[in-house]
Amino acid sequence: MDKIKTGLSIGDPNGVGLEIILSVFEDKSLYEFIIPILYAPRSIVDFQIEHFNKEIKLNYINNTQDIKEEVLNVVETSQYDYKVNFGFQCKKAGAVSVESLTRCIKAIKVGVIDTLVTAPINKKSIQSENFKFPGHTDYLNENFKGNSLMFMVANDLRVALVTDHIPINKVSAMISREHLISKTNQVLLSLKDDFGILKPKIAFLGLNPHSGDGGVIGNEDDCIIKPTISEINKNQTKAYGPFASDSFFASEKHKEYDAIIAMYHDQGLIPFKMLSFGNGVNFTAGLNLIRTSPDHGTAFDIAGKGIANPNSFKAAILESIRIFKYRHQLK
Repeated sequence: MDKIKTGLSIGDPNGVGLEIILSVFEDKSLYEFIIPILYAPRSIVDFQIEHFNKEIKLNYINNTQDIKEEVLNVVETSQYDYKVNFGFQCKKAGAVSVESLTRCIKAIKVGVIDTLVTAPINKKSIQSENFKFPGHTDYLNENFKGNSLMFMVANDLRVALVTDHIPINKVSAMISREHLISKTNQVLLSLKDDFGILKPKIAFLGLNPHSGDGGVIGNEDDCIIKPTISEINKNQTKAYGPFASDSFFASEKHKEYDAIIAMYHDQGLIPFKMLSFGNGVNFTAGLNLIRTSPDHGTAFDIAGKGIANPNSFKAAILESIRIFKYRHQLK
């Protein structure tokens, strides 16, 4: 087997994760490139296959030596005696999510799988005594070498975040010279190692409206971000900004840069998702594994209705294939 073995986590079983996984593999074209291995309870997979009337060939296994090509392999995880309740948040669903994810992590560490593509989880459901992370990125950062970077990717659009899953009232305190330089170095490394861009142009978005308007609306842009950009450029990096974020994407300036660094979550992700039209990918850069995911959440409002769009999940798989091949090409 010389195909890439792609591990798939089920995400929240009450959301759209498994639905989009099943939809993606109804189309057999991906089998040409990968061997998919889903970690999930059999009862939940069987239920959703029937619920969504999917015609898909499955290979249920307990031993990864029984993995086959041209099918969706399913490594059975604990059942938890769980009945799917579409659209509802609950702890048992979170436990299903976490076990699927932890089994994937173990598999990638021992070489059973090559890449990881995660379905969306509910951040409240997953919290427990054994799992106290705000999401995938932080958990993966604890389990693999390197420093994780949330990198949103859609073709030539790449958006990185200085801060990600933290409350908005804590963002300003995280905007420091050291943190900006660290994130910039992570972006530069990923652009080189994962995308082959050796001399990138990087744009920084300002923290405050109109990048502070010369200190009238906050002084972080003038006192921290601008001097840090100047310092970064001393190393022959082409960094620009800070740009006022309210007009940066609308004026299509993002097309002039290889990556955009946003100061906080929604500043970067709202325009990214508007521009990527559901085809974007969340790539966890900076670690010694390849993990991607769709650019959306559990979508509880449409879960179970059979209308979830699988395009972003398929894009996540394709991006993981591209990154895997590029990294191994460099070795």
